[in-house]
Amino acid sequence: MSKLRAAARSGRGLQQGAGEGRKSPRRCRENVSSHKGMLPPVPAQQSAYHLFSHVAEIKTFRKNLLAWLQANPMLTEEHMQKWPTLQALAKASLEEVNELWAGLGYYSRGKRLQEAAQKVVSELAGQMPATAEELQRLLPGVGKYTAGAIASISYGQVTGVVDGNVIRVLCRVRCIGADSSSPAVTDRLWDLANSLVDPARPGDFNQAMMELGATVCTPRAPLCMECPVKQHCRARCRVEKELEFASKRLLGKAAFSCSQAPDIEECAATGSCSLCLPASEPWDSSLGVANFPRRAAKKQPRAERTATCVLERRGPRGEPEYLIVQRPSSGLLAGLWEFPSLALELGLKEKQQREVLLAHVQAWAGEAVARGRLRHVGEVSHVFSHIHQTYVVYSLLLGGDHKTASGRRDKMLERPAFRWVTQAEFQKAAVSTAMKKVWKAFERQICEGRGSGQGCKRKRAANPSRAGQWKVEADGSLPPRQFSLDAFLKAPAGE
Repeated sequence: MSKLRAAARSGRGLQQGAGEGRKSPRRCRENVSSHKGMLPPVPAQQSAYHLFSHVAEIKTFRKNLLAWLQANPMLTEEHMQKWPTLQALAKASLEEVNELWAGLGYYSRGKRLQEAAQKVVSELAGQMPATAEELQRLLPGVGKYTAGAIASISYGQVTGVVDGNVIRVLCRVRCIGADSSSPAVTDRLWDLANSLVDPARPGDFNQAMMELGATVCTPRAPLCMECPVKQHCRARCRVEKELEFASKRLLGKAAFSCSQAPDIEECAATGSCSLCLPASEPWDSSLGVANFPRRAAKKQPRAERTATCVLERRGPRGEPEYLIVQRPSSGLLAGLWEFPSLALELGLKEKQQREVLLAHVQAWAGEAVARGRLRHVGEVSHVFSHIHQTYVVYSLLLGGDHKTASGRRDKMLERPAFRWVTQAEFQKAAVSTAMKKVWKAFERQICEGRGSGQGCKRKRAANPSRAGQWKVEADGSLPPRQFSLDAFLKAPAGE
């Protein structure tokens, strides 16, 4: 979804004036009446202190946030250049999608994105569903947030979005301290998002909320002084109030600038309000605005260890080549490529790890490998959402010509896909961030082995993610090569 957001940033809204909205026959208006700046009735166990109840404040919030977005335009990411239309993405191979998605995490999202594109082309006559409700119902892998983002940004539907960044912004501006992942709080956050969204520029507003949380209202060390809606932030007001009290004790007087907030010390329903900080986890002055949001403690990721070998040979042109193997088509990192790897039982000693890996590598090497040729590189840690993975990294340089390391593998009845790649090809391949960490560890070993006087001549391959990043023009406009989400989703003429 981060790529969808980035694509949308470069779209229609960023070159409009602050008060102009696009006129389009495809614009969805059915939700406008429910977004006049008023929330549903407040449940008895919640307080209006945590909500936006004044239309004037909502309008000011929208105006300031949209002005900030106008001053901070975003550029199109690479996938919009490679696949400028939905039809182009549908024709791409999963391998191509994985290559471009590599390093972004949550790799199944790239696959689901392509599956959705293929369904639109093959089953929906190339016409994207135009409302959040239809998007959720008709497209695989599209949830409430994704549907709201697409519907508002591309089709102008007046609906909010709630992702991790928006949750952080809303919880801070309204001092919502209850568990933000609970269903009741999630529902209230959606109500807040829907009440705030600008009916004239819903897509721009949602982009601004997401970008604000990603770049300014960050989890740690938020840039409060740069925030365009800081005067609406009750968490910040609470911090200022504490500083005011501390200053009065020292100096006898202090300024206080939170003009639009009520008495920020307490919610009127403190003790019974289901949105306040829980009594078991009260306000921590050392955290400031980072007291919000609160989430239930996550289950600790399980620990796993994997032995990985960077297998190197001389290619047909004399350049180094490295073996990468494709992972299964389902499960963790499905379909991505990695160095030959083997899961280890916890508690194995280094000698035992070598023996287990050596037996695994023999099949790929195509030659007898003495134990002493397997060099220990080090350990690399990577945390997935539910796994703390430690890669025990080894390297092995094969002798002989480039044909040697193929004979024994051809006799294997069941083997994953594999290929030999150069360093530059590895950098462009569909490999995970974890494997790139393994590569860096291997690269450091090569450099250190040459000694400090010789240096390391291996050059890092060009970063493809930086290709095509353009400057913003002096007048604030974007170059004409920019692609928008509208153009991406629009069916070609004649279809």
